[in-house]
Amino acid sequence: MKTLWQNCNAATMANGTYSIIEDAAIVTRDGYIEWIGPRLHLPPAEYDQTIGLEGAWVTPGLIDCHTHTVFGGNRSGEFEQRLQGVSYAEIAAAGGGIASTVRATRAASEDELFASARQRLLCLLRDGVTSVEIKSGYGLSLESERKILRVIRRLGQELPVTVRSTCLAAHALPPEYKDRADDYIEHICTEMLPALAGEGLVDAVDAFCEYLAFSPAQVERVFKVAQQLGLPVKLHAEQLSSLHGSSLAARYQALSADHLEFMTEEDAVAMAQSGTVAVLLPGAFYFLRETQLPPMESLRKHGVKIAIASDLNPGTSPALSLRLMLNMACTLFRMTPEEALAGVTQHAATALGMGDTHGSLEPGKVADFVAWNIDRPADLAYWLGADLDKRVVRNGVEL
Repeated sequence: MKTLWQNCNAATMANGTYSIIEDAAIVTRDGYIEWIGPRLHLPPAEYDQTIGLEGAWVTPGLIDCHTHTVFGGNRSGEFEQRLQGVSYAEIAAAGGGIASTVRATRAASEDELFASARQRLLCLLRDGVTSVEIKSGYGLSLESERKILRVIRRLGQELPVTVRSTCLAAHALPPEYKDRADDYIEHICTEMLPALAGEGLVDAVDAFCEYLAFSPAQVERVFKVAQQLGLPVKLHAEQLSSLHGSSLAARYQALSADHLEFMTEEDAVAMAQSGTVAVLLPGAFYFLRETQLPPMESLRKHGVKIAIASDLNPGTSPALSLRLMLNMACTLFRMTPEEALAGVTQHAATALGMGDTHGSLEPGKVADFVAWNIDRPADLAYWLGADLDKRVVRNGVEL
């Protein structure tokens, strides 16, 4: 099927900038972009259909490159505790935090987890999201991690969205391994990762490198096994303290290092050299009322690609809108609307290892795009809330 899309303006996001084409035309064939450019330069051809976009602004489909969408339970009570002055670490020490979600997730059936995750994912899709990464990490046992990863695969099969599945078994210490972190890491490395990867459930491997989670040395053991299994790595790093996890991630050519509030300029240099993307999570920063900003100037100075994601999770970022994260990135992290949009398109695609196929409107890339009824691209970061009028195209087909 060869389709001509016209009567639109395009922010192609090629090279991580707006790269605007006014009065644009887009030609798609069999799910891919065949041609894009000014309508006046459109090569003569025959089309199976021609679709007018009524003057809309077209952007790549949005990409949420860091979520924890599949989980059981609810932690709004902890939100109230934090507002009363209880810290994240104190809640975790009392059996709350990730541990409480692990209990609820283990108790839930696969169908129950799918049903609740589906509702959350549909919220993201209503924002124009066409690709998403979803992490495990609330099971912390082979059986429960497998259950979560199976749900993640099912979401990608049953909803109109491209889903990347990340194994985050090294998220926290499960209760049965209390005070035995090294033993748990050994279990991940020798049993969990080989089994789950062998079942085709894993696209990437992540870990939480933090004083209340796992040390750089423990994380490196996980990374080495992932490397042996042919799986790319990612890392939660420098959210609460500086352990130079982002530099460790860079040494393993990680797709991304995420959070990064406490990263140093040395870390930024290492990430720039490895091509590791900095994924910033303004929802968690806002929700936890943090004050330590990511080192934006160091990231810019050294040319580190910056992505933005929702970090959708029950404890620290119950964010159901990626577009709201654009605004938070601008208002909290002082990013420009152009930087923020690049952060949920081209740079987010790179953070998922999809930069060659997704994230910008260019010939040869997958035809995932959104036609927005807005005045200019900056509107996507400007408007707070609501479901902006739009038309979503995935694999060249309007949804």
